[in-house]
Amino acid sequence: MPIAIGYSDKAATPDSTVARCMIGAIRQVANGKPLTLCKKNVQCGGGGLYTRFTEMPERVPVFVSEVERYKDSKEAVVEYIEGLGLTISDKPFLNFVPLDRIETWDGVEAVLFFATPDVLSGLATWAFFDNHSDDAVVTRFGSGCASAVTMAIKENAKKGRSCIIGMFDPSARLLVSENELTFAIPMSRMTEMMSTMTESALFRKAFSNVRRRIAGELKSKTK
Repeated sequence: MPIAIGYSDKAATPDSTVARCMIGAIRQVANGKPLTLCKKNVQCGGGGLYTRFTEMPERVPVFVSEVERYKDSKEAVVEYIEGLGLTISDKPFLNFVPLDRIETWDGVEAVLFFATPDVLSGLATWAFFDNHSDDAVVTRFGSGCASAVTMAIKENAKKGRSCIIGMFDPSARLLVSENELTFAIPMSRMTEMMSTMTESALFRKAFSNVRRRIAGELKSKTK
């Protein structure tokens, strides 16, 4: 189930508990369990930064560059984070709710999918249908939570049209299935895409066959 993401003054689930990396908890939302993140239950320093509940911990640039080796210098990490332009949220809660359980689109800032390659092909095809820009679908450097959450919310704030493929972060990969990535759609783009779904290739023969494979009704054609 896709996940609606948005900041709020009210917690969707006030008793949410989260392991140190929040990706596993976010993944469970796709199975029907709402999640609320807040300053109190986000235990990861990077996660606190990317959810906009805390400033960047001093240790993060050294950890990302010298321990994880995801960037070649701590200066590159600082430059990356400064480029995100994050500010502390004025809302105390960040809610993640399965799309079939939301009562209103008000406050929703992004929609997140955990998707297999077949599902990704449909999402990307849909996004490309009426957006002919080179950045219609993008992937960028970032942690699992940055690519799944932060970038889409940031895109929505500027009324952008880019969708973000993520979950390339090796530190978080084991918290999702081996054949899953994330596809995040800012609400500024989702409102457009909801009106194009039936016009796009999603309802034509090529993807209909892919849909049958997703449902287990069609076997792969292999050489």
